[in-house]
Amino acid sequence: MRCITHWIDGKPWDASAERRGPVFDPATGEQTGEVAFATAAAIEAAVQAAGRAAPAWREASLSARSRVLFAFRDLVERRKTQVAELVTREHGKVLADALGSVTRGLEVVEFACGLPQLLKGEFSENVSTDVDTWSVRQPLGVCAGITPFNFPVMVPMWMFPVAIACGNTFVLKPSEKDPSASVLLAELFKEAGLPDGVLNVVQGDRVAADAILDHPGVQAVSFVGSTAVARHVYETGTRTGKRVQALGGAKNHMVVLPDADLDLAADAAVSAAYGSAGERCMAISVLVAVGEVAERLLPRIRERIRQLKLGPGLEPASQMGPLVTREHRARVARYVETGVAEGAVLLEDGRPSSVPGHEGGFFLGPCLFDEVEPGMTIYQDEIFGPVLSVVRSPDLEEALALVNRNRYANGVAVFTGDGGAARRFQNEVEVGMVGINVPIPVPMAYYSFGGWKSSLFGDSHVHGREGVHFYTRGKVVTSRWPEPRHRGVDLGFPRAR
Repeated sequence: MRCITHWIDGKPWDASAERRGPVFDPATGEQTGEVAFATAAAIEAAVQAAGRAAPAWREASLSARSRVLFAFRDLVERRKTQVAELVTREHGKVLADALGSVTRGLEVVEFACGLPQLLKGEFSENVSTDVDTWSVRQPLGVCAGITPFNFPVMVPMWMFPVAIACGNTFVLKPSEKDPSASVLLAELFKEAGLPDGVLNVVQGDRVAADAILDHPGVQAVSFVGSTAVARHVYETGTRTGKRVQALGGAKNHMVVLPDADLDLAADAAVSAAYGSAGERCMAISVLVAVGEVAERLLPRIRERIRQLKLGPGLEPASQMGPLVTREHRARVARYVETGVAEGAVLLEDGRPSSVPGHEGGFFLGPCLFDEVEPGMTIYQDEIFGPVLSVVRSPDLEEALALVNRNRYANGVAVFTGDGGAARRFQNEVEVGMVGINVPIPVPMAYYSFGGWKSSLFGDSHVHGREGVHFYTRGKVVTSRWPEPRHRGVDLGFPRAR
């Protein structure tokens, strides 16, 4: 059985004595490998390797760092199909979706290639007589990332390219459900010229994650996952003196006003709710139908759902692949059962779906609920599967209030042809990322990604300028180079002259 192990100090780690977990092909349900679960010794080795590499990498020139990043970007671009196929084989999402996620990760690498521009400080001459002041941003040291199963390439590439470009070293703990792509990325980075120890990958479960959070040699931790775990990561990491950015769960709403282009809205709702089988933190899981628009919009959505092609991710005709594990499929199916029991109207039921020749796969087709109430479990919880709930609202004001009452605040969208309504919505909605006639408003790499309320713990979003800020700390230098004369002792507080 193939074993996916750690990448520490520029080479694979001998994990023969460690616990292991299964890795599956979600399209068939068959086990395809095993992943090593890091022990305390492996975590210690990774942090020590990163610590040894940190001084030299910190002192590497900005141009030298940029050259390595440009080379890494070129290697990933040339081999992105291979990277995407690894994602599809272990996560299940269709290949086109996996390729898109690799491309979005590459955009952050491209942003990081330009870090010399963003690391420039400020300078003020003669703040006092013969005194100059300037600011610089310097790396933290050893940083770490704990990343989720749904984007095993894109989310790590939101983190380590920016951290490394800023002069830090990095320890990555990817999800144990789809671990292979992270090791390939580390191998490609070494091929690009990255010194050993600057990027390390440790596989594992919560034991490995907690060991990273507790390790005194780690200065900062980035996390993406559920809100419950994000809160644990934030509280544990900050208690041990670390800088932490922890992105949590979501319940993203799409508000559709009566004047919206309904064909555009229907396309967007189906694409954003069921793409990647709903396993996206920016997936639309609640559609808020304002006024009488539901009667015109729902038939369009149902028509599109019935045309979706469910199948293995590597088959070109497939539009939606399986869920990541058998256990997660069962969890999503239980939410559907709960929705029916609590009184929601199930218009489309994807639970009986099967794919000929892949009966053992973890497939669950699109599910659509109508007449969902805010108190229902399927509205309150992040399901993380292909389940779309329709909530009806009498007007824009109530729709805004509904969104703002929700404890999650990751992403939101409004579909309308009214510029005034759109402007009011984007101004008043209490959510971190807003789309206007755009269902999944994921920012480009030169902006930052992050939500509000229970969708984010910490004060920094990921990548973009906030990512640069997170992986560096400011220093202000005040300097005087006096003529060879002295003014004598002055015990008073320094004064500008």
